[in-house]
Amino acid sequence: MEDDDQKVLDLIKELVHRLLYTSQHPIPSPSASSNPNSSSSSPTTHQYQQALRYALRILSSRMTPSIAPDDAAMAESIKRRLATQGKSSEALTFTDLYSKFSSKTGPGSVKNKWGVLYLLKTISDDRKLLKNQSISRVSNGFFDPASVGGLPALFDSELSDRVSVVNEHYKNLSDLDDKHFSHNLGGSSDNLKKLRGLNSFGKVEKKWGDCGFNENFEKLRVSGEGSRGFKGRENVGKGWSGGVLMVSKDPENIRHLAYKEFAALLREENEVSEEALVRDVLYACQGIDGNYVKFDEKADGYMLPELVKVSRATHVMVRKLCELGWLFRKVKGYISESMERFPAEDVGTVGQAFCAALQDELSEYYKLLAVLEGQAMNPIPLVSESVTSGNYLSLRRLSVWFAEPMVKMRLMAVLVDSCKTLKGGAMAGAIHMQAQHGDPLVKQFMKRLLRRVCSPLFEMVRSWVLEGELEDIFAEFFVLSQPVKAESLWREGYSLHSAMLPSFISSSLAQRILRTGKSINFLRVCCEDRGWADAAAEAANAAGTTTGRGNLGYGETDALESLVAEAAKRIDKHLLDVMYNRYKFKEHCLAIKRYLLLGQGDFVQYLMDIVGPELSEPANTISSFKLAGLLESAIRSSNAQYDDPDVLDRLRVKMMPHNTGDRGWDVFSLEYDARVPLNTVFTESVMARYLRIFNFLWKLRRVEHALIGAWKTMKPNCVTSRFLDKLPNAVKLQLVLTSRRCQVLWDEMNHFVANLQYYIMFEVLEISWSNFLKEMEIAKDLDDLLLAHEKYLCSIVEKSLLGERSQTLNTTLFVLFDLILRFRSHADRLYEGIHELQSRSTETSLSSRDKTKSRANKNDKLSEPGLWLGEGRKALTQRAGEFLRNIGKDLDAIANEYTSVFDGFISQLPVQQHIDLKFLMFRLDFTEFYSHLQSKTGAKLLP
Repeated sequence: MEDDDQKVLDLIKELVHRLLYTSQHPIPSPSASSNPNSSSSSPTTHQYQQALRYALRILSSRMTPSIAPDDAAMAESIKRRLATQGKSSEALTFTDLYSKFSSKTGPGSVKNKWGVLYLLKTISDDRKLLKNQSISRVSNGFFDPASVGGLPALFDSELSDRVSVVNEHYKNLSDLDDKHFSHNLGGSSDNLKKLRGLNSFGKVEKKWGDCGFNENFEKLRVSGEGSRGFKGRENVGKGWSGGVLMVSKDPENIRHLAYKEFAALLREENEVSEEALVRDVLYACQGIDGNYVKFDEKADGYMLPELVKVSRATHVMVRKLCELGWLFRKVKGYISESMERFPAEDVGTVGQAFCAALQDELSEYYKLLAVLEGQAMNPIPLVSESVTSGNYLSLRRLSVWFAEPMVKMRLMAVLVDSCKTLKGGAMAGAIHMQAQHGDPLVKQFMKRLLRRVCSPLFEMVRSWVLEGELEDIFAEFFVLSQPVKAESLWREGYSLHSAMLPSFISSSLAQRILRTGKSINFLRVCCEDRGWADAAAEAANAAGTTTGRGNLGYGETDALESLVAEAAKRIDKHLLDVMYNRYKFKEHCLAIKRYLLLGQGDFVQYLMDIVGPELSEPANTISSFKLAGLLESAIRSSNAQYDDPDVLDRLRVKMMPHNTGDRGWDVFSLEYDARVPLNTVFTESVMARYLRIFNFLWKLRRVEHALIGAWKTMKPNCVTSRFLDKLPNAVKLQLVLTSRRCQVLWDEMNHFVANLQYYIMFEVLEISWSNFLKEMEIAKDLDDLLLAHEKYLCSIVEKSLLGERSQTLNTTLFVLFDLILRFRSHADRLYEGIHELQSRSTETSLSSRDKTKSRANKNDKLSEPGLWLGEGRKALTQRAGEFLRNIGKDLDAIANEYTSVFDGFISQLPVQQHIDLKFLMFRLDFTEFYSHLQSKTGAKLLP
């Protein structure tokens, strides 16, 4: 063993020689190193011995570097340092040497290459530091070199006179003579044992000449006596002389004693131990008052009273940790309050799910507190004590444990504050808005919470979309229902409650959800159909889900949209098939067009012929039963008799409310009985608009019928007027002029009515019907069908001058209709008068002949023949002339009024917004007659 130690010592000496003597000095043998008469150019013996002690100190040290072992990184650091110092050639040489050094592997090679590089770098740094340090810094910086390489500084010979021993523990080593160690290295066996690791790790040894260090240490102690770290060290280092400073494990536990003294000082400053505060904080985090930490109502939080003597840092730490208890108190109070008022008030299923989710999170929180309670039972060790298990709990450790629960509890407290007054979909939407967070922990926590909270809401959606059931006792769903009649079920029975619509469901998706459930209920209630169940099952299969519960949840918006889309497509298609095929919606629309919109020409003409005399009577004298019989006669006498009996059975006569002086024409109308489910489309308001259109078209047909009747009256009278040759020329001329004036006015009126009738029947009704049929074909749901019908009806109303923007034109048009009817009455009076004049003229002529013959037999010489006849003709002529003058004046008045009103009507057509009304203007003035009349008369017919 001694031989091995000697070999190791020889190797260390050889290493020191090679490091001290460069190529510019001759390298002496190790034996010559002890010769004090060596060359002056070589290092002195004292320097050699100092370097040797330094080498032994380094090699016997076991301090672990603070950097990770990396050969390449260490070599790169050394090369970079040489390069930055301007030693490029040395950097290249080092690179070459390192490449050779690192390539050596196998037996005899250095395994810990990084350790060698680190050793050389540390030595270089330490030597540079010693060159730059001043004496004052070295003497006062007791532990300075520990920051460099983890080793104490090596004092040079100039400082050896003032260095003393630090620790009394090493008095038993005082017999080691410095001279013996310097010249003979007799104490090398101890250092070799340290090098081998046989003795205690890194003892501190100092064997230098005098006690000058005690004086410096005393100054250092006095200057730093306010620091607790130097208490108990006043007696250290007495009686020592010389030695090497090394790191020791402190066998006599001086550090431990210092820490105990430090703990005693802490106990003097603090009345309450940290264990007690930890226990109170854990109580506070459960909503329970502790011995010291209690809930303060005024401060609204758990507080450590100011009277309790603890440090300010402890006060701050306790207040921060007790925030978790305040948050817990808020969340727990919300859960308790909601559950207490649940049976009586509308907390709702979503609110219950929210409370259950919060309770589950609190259960996990309770588990954590149970673990912490167990750790709090272990005492808190001193810093100097070696703690093997580490299962103790301090305030600082508690702050680490509370980091994640604090985040979750804060989130739950924020949710509780934002959801206090909310319920149902509004609550789910508010929680969803809080989930829009970038922190993965927060996002995952909110997603887990939302999945529990939204479970009742998604179940309502599934039940509504696939079954049409609205299980919403507490009004939490965004679909509202109200009791209505069957005909109003689709339009008014269900609606969206926007306040309950969560933000993660879009408005378009909500509309599809609403319509799908409405379709199921419409089929079930109004159509008495059960085929929707198969369509719902097919939709669920196509969407990849089942009709059972619990298949949808938060975060599955795509699955929800897919389910709603498939269900809506199939159920809406089934609904339209039922409406078209089973309830014959298209056939009923066509029947309304033919009978209420007077599209069945032969039926309308025959009806007007047979009900005309009856409708000319006062309205209060007309029997609706008689009119119903006349309606049946018109149906049987026209092609309407071949229609579906169900359609004809729905057609009825309706007498509108009448006023005094109204005629049957003013109150007569037809109605169509649209039963369930057709009355969803043909509602009361829709049928009222149809009735308004019917009244307009009925009056237009009445005016046309009146003009036709006038023409029938005028035609035979024109023929018979040729036989009035016996009338005086003046009367005959007046009669011809009046008849011609009547004929011209009739032509003008007939032109207007014929073109208006054509416009209404073809440009309005037929085109609107064609567009309606096209939109019916592309309709995907009942809403599309309702929209198409509404568009069809609005088109007829607007184009027929019945809209709100055409009120002035409508009023003018009805004035023209009244003038035409007045003209019909005057025309009837004219030709009735002509017929009466013809009849009286014939009777007067016959009676005059008989009287002349009898008078000739009695007295041949009476007055001249034809004297009485002449007198009768004169009276008849006067009477005829007066009648024709009155009729002419009436016709002129009607013509002037008609021209004035018609000019106003024509002038208003071009300014109408609807384009089709401009085509009406083109039809009425296609010969440009009114345009030329405007240019001649200067009247403003057109703008």
